[in-house]
Amino acid sequence: MSNAVSALNGKVAPGEVTISDAGLRGMITLRGDLSDSKLKSVCTGLTGVDFPMPGHANCVGEKGLCWMSPDEMLILVPYAEVDAASELIANNLKKKHHLAENVSDARALILVEGDYARDVIAKLAPVDLHPDTFQPGRFRRTHLGQVAAAFWMRDADTIEVICFRSVADYTFNLLATSAKAGAVGHF
Repeated sequence: MSNAVSALNGKVAPGEVTISDAGLRGMITLRGDLSDSKLKSVCTGLTGVDFPMPGHANCVGEKGLCWMSPDEMLILVPYAEVDAASELIANNLKKKHHLAENVSDARALILVEGDYARDVIAKLAPVDLHPDTFQPGRFRRTHLGQVAAAFWMRDADTIEVICFRSVADYTFNLLATSAKAGAVGHF
């Protein structure tokens, strides 16, 4: 049996804005009727956070809920808990039309941390990241450079980025280049 490792295996690019591998995280994509009270209850019960509004993420520690689309939620749990969480979803929603899939090993999670984290992302994504419009708790699916990605602001100085595992190294290097000293602008 092999040991699970993150796509970036602990990689860090220190600097004014630090880019780092967030490590393994349990991720379950859940598709279904997001207005259904049973589905909401399962999601909030697994994570201990409130169900997010469209375009938002509610995350505390390694647990959270990210609104992906009108019929899709991304559930974040500790990596060691993802199988139990998947089983709980299956058992509680077995009479509801839904699709739940463990995507933990198909995704990578990268942290962008520092006073200018917002600026690093703004140079790469076609998203208005001005502090008046994009605040902690906001979530966005988009592109960073040439790859699909999603990100949310955990707090004013921390952005979490999710991308496909197959492009994790490219995404990390893109973020690290954007964060180099002298290249960061200011909102």
